[in-house]
Amino acid sequence: MGGVTSSMAAKLAFFPPNPPSYKLVADEMTGLLLLSTFPHRENVEILKLPTRKGTEVVAMYIRHPMANSTLLYSHGNAADLGQMYELFVELSIHLRVNLMGYDYSGYGQSSGKPSEQHTYADIEAVYKCLEEGYGAKQEDIILYGQSVGSGPTLDLAARLPHLRAVVLHSPILSGLRVMYPVKKSYWFDIYKNIDKIQLVDCPVLVIHGTADEVVDCSHGKQHWELSKEKYEPLWLKGGNHCDLEHHPEYIRHLKKFVSTVEKPPSQRYTGSRRRSTDQQLLPPRKSTDIVFEASRKVERSRRSVDCCLEKSRKSVDHQLERGRKSVDRIRTG
Repeated sequence: MGGVTSSMAAKLAFFPPNPPSYKLVADEMTGLLLLSTFPHRENVEILKLPTRKGTEVVAMYIRHPMANSTLLYSHGNAADLGQMYELFVELSIHLRVNLMGYDYSGYGQSSGKPSEQHTYADIEAVYKCLEEGYGAKQEDIILYGQSVGSGPTLDLAARLPHLRAVVLHSPILSGLRVMYPVKKSYWFDIYKNIDKIQLVDCPVLVIHGTADEVVDCSHGKQHWELSKEKYEPLWLKGGNHCDLEHHPEYIRHLKKFVSTVEKPPSQRYTGSRRRSTDQQLLPPRKSTDIVFEASRKVERSRRSVDCCLEKSRKSVDHQLERGRKSVDRIRTG
């Protein structure tokens, strides 16, 4: 039963855009790789990186001239680099960071098939490229995981003790917990983030929408509660699974976070932990939710695919019912 349930969870976890939103082409003048739908930018480099699983993943590196940090972004389950490109450029500009994004194996023009273990190998290859190819240091890297991307993000973060920070955007506690409120981690579950978040030693920012119908906001709140070094979370009232980037508070909060974690640890607090508009590691307080205009095109391109997760979950519920009962027997036994 465990294998069947795990297989079902994996099928619900990955929805690579089909067909991919871009093709890889070579620039006629320079021979450099480009995404077919976007013109060449001097500060953007497209790469193909080998992984220890034998696949090649496509990545894009955006350089910012004033950057003190590098953001390694693991996107959600129903997007690829073509759909994320404009958002990545906007984030690099607004946050003043170098940014590395990538497609999981089986996504976009990356080879292979998507799986939990492949995503772990994928992010390792991208991180290695940042260190060896761009000279990034662990203490200057911020890992950013969105939705399913929280899985590879936390798997890597739990093994890197000197990271600058971690951002969890609509994170999942585990694959099985998205479907059912299980209380324990079972061997056949995927992305057991609930067990890994407690191993992360750097500041953690959690962002989640209160109206998320795909991954309930309780997942984000439990991540925040289990974090060792908590940063003031951002609970976006009325925010869904695919639209958080549109809220101006999203980019403002991220900018404060990056500004905070770029300071030496001794300077991250300005006096007592009083209520303040300054960027600090603080207990939670209310956030505003206004509209952030920078990435409307990204949401429109992803929404139709991301909603497949909810539809597919409902369509296979009857197939998983037997598995759920078996899990319940294990839990109560």
